[in-house]
Amino acid sequence: MARDDLKASLSALRTEFEEALGRAQDAASLQSVRDRFLGRKAGAVTQLLKSLGSLAADARRDAGQSLNQVKDDLEARLEEARAKIETRGRQQRLDREHVDVSLPGRLPPQGRRHPLTAVREELEDIFVAMGYEVYDGPEVDDDYHCFEALNMPPDHPARDMQDTFYLAGTDGLLLRTHTSTSQIRYMLENPHPPDVRIICPGKAYRRDNDITHSPMFQQIEGLVVGEGIGVGDLKGTIEAFLHALFGEQCPVRFRPSFFPYTEPSVETDLGCVVCGGQGCRVCKGTGWLEILGSGVVHPAVFEAVNARLGKKVYDPDVVSGFAFGLGIDRVAMVRHGVDDIRLFYGGDLRFLEQFR
Repeated sequence: MARDDLKASLSALRTEFEEALGRAQDAASLQSVRDRFLGRKAGAVTQLLKSLGSLAADARRDAGQSLNQVKDDLEARLEEARAKIETRGRQQRLDREHVDVSLPGRLPPQGRRHPLTAVREELEDIFVAMGYEVYDGPEVDDDYHCFEALNMPPDHPARDMQDTFYLAGTDGLLLRTHTSTSQIRYMLENPHPPDVRIICPGKAYRRDNDITHSPMFQQIEGLVVGEGIGVGDLKGTIEAFLHALFGEQCPVRFRPSFFPYTEPSVETDLGCVVCGGQGCRVCKGTGWLEILGSGVVHPAVFEAVNARLGKKVYDPDVVSGFAFGLGIDRVAMVRHGVDDIRLFYGGDLRFLEQFR
């Protein structure tokens, strides 16, 4: 190729490049222009570089410098065109979306604790402030911890009130019917000294299902053991935490009852806060809500623990105690005026989002 022919080719290449560049309106067409003129294999500049071999050494050097200069110029023009296309695209998006930068941001929805979790934490805080330890036990337990250690042998009629779920294929394992199993486990695991002040929150299971009972429910039980513990301590403790929970204005009453693991046993009722004592389906028209059961620990419970330990750690002639248990679900119903326990487990966000 003669030098004059190369100069004419470069001039024609620039003119053709500018025409092609002027027609490129987006990134895809711009890339096509780059491939056409600067492609490594078939680009126009590349083809001209390959043709320099036919020139003399001095002419080849000058022609190479001219081609490289053209290549740099084309690269710069492509970069300018790319920046303009990107700027135009951003402006088109802004015009299309009508973004108002002065508008406040949209906050994502925030989760919150389940109302039963919130009530459980509040109960724990009250008892921890009173010097109690929070103890958690297994939800699957055996007959000894669930019944026998609590003065309910296999033929005891009190078992009929706690019909529960036994696990097939196991050696008598069952879903615990109350968290009293944790009280027994604590005394067995911490036999020295025999001073106990614990609460045991957690899930329990019974074959009940109506507006005030659920097959799975949450319960919190308490146990105090020491020298000189009596009914007065029990009554004072229960009144103190119920008033801390519901307020001093809520009446509390005690009435005799029966539990095989306490003697004497008492039920504690709270004035119905759903109807204000007028009578409703939650309090079954009585104006009172049964809130918890309690009593002085039966000596047979201490003897059962001593027998398992193999020594007389909890001597009924020396120590005594009281125990109580209440449903966290029932407390939540009373606190929030909910008349159907099943609402807490239905997973309906319209219901749950009312609790903040």
